[in-house]
Amino acid sequence: MNGELGGFGSDRGAPTRLAQFIANVRQTLATLTRPPRHAIAWPGRAAIAVGAALAVIAVLAAMILLDARLVALAAGLSPRLVEFFQRVTRFGESGWFLWPLGLALLALAALDRPEAPRWSRLVLAAWGTRLGFIFTAIAVPGLFVSIAKRLIGRARPLTDGGDIWSYHLAAWRVEYAALPSGHATTAFAALVAIGAVVPEARALLWIYAVVIAASRVALQSHHPSDVIAGAIVGSLGALLVRHWFAGRRLAFTVTPAGRVRALPGPGIRRIGRAIAGSLRSVASPVA
Repeated sequence: MNGELGGFGSDRGAPTRLAQFIANVRQTLATLTRPPRHAIAWPGRAAIAVGAALAVIAVLAAMILLDARLVALAAGLSPRLVEFFQRVTRFGESGWFLWPLGLALLALAALDRPEAPRWSRLVLAAWGTRLGFIFTAIAVPGLFVSIAKRLIGRARPLTDGGDIWSYHLAAWRVEYAALPSGHATTAFAALVAIGAVVPEARALLWIYAVVIAASRVALQSHHPSDVIAGAIVGSLGALLVRHWFAGRRLAFTVTPAGRVRALPGPGIRRIGRAIAGSLRSVASPVA
């Protein structure tokens, strides 16, 4: 577990709690950007080229075969079904993940004090590393898509008379930001990231990701090809972040064969006891 420590779990003191907090954040960033400790078996150039070609073919096929048909079908959905999708689609926004995760990480950084029990700091370090991975795995592909979709400039289904081949490059307007779907990117990045840390949640996460993706088409906010592209980018982006963490032995490790596997993490009860131990030390600091 020691290999997972960043800002959390360090024994360096600080004159004030604010100084300690800042030191924890800096040490965490230094840990995330340190050189990798393990070599990962990355796909070869041929495999990458084949994968990229298959992704492009899947998106183009959806544009030709599905986009116009399914968008027209969505226009005829019942009001009740549309209302359902309007309610659930908001949960595909990245803020539902990033804000709670970000606040949790800040809270953990504030709880990490030199006077806290070492076992408590180690547990919180392990948990903070996993939360940091999920945050990064959702934020990175989301940021990439937020920029890329505005540069690509594809018209949304209700723009330009429903022309699926309408593009305004670098328009930087919301009505020309269809490809890829940001909601689908977030949903599938969350599926991969959270599923990597909590495998038991994968079935529920699959349902969540599929429903969010379907809602974007049902509400005529995106074409099916936009959603497929978002799912690909979100999944791939989360996997790349997982590889980055694994190379530095943060929440994941690399087997002798070069494969990535998750490190065992602390359970909920142990995390609760660790938080309680840190809170007691903060409330009654050692003189």
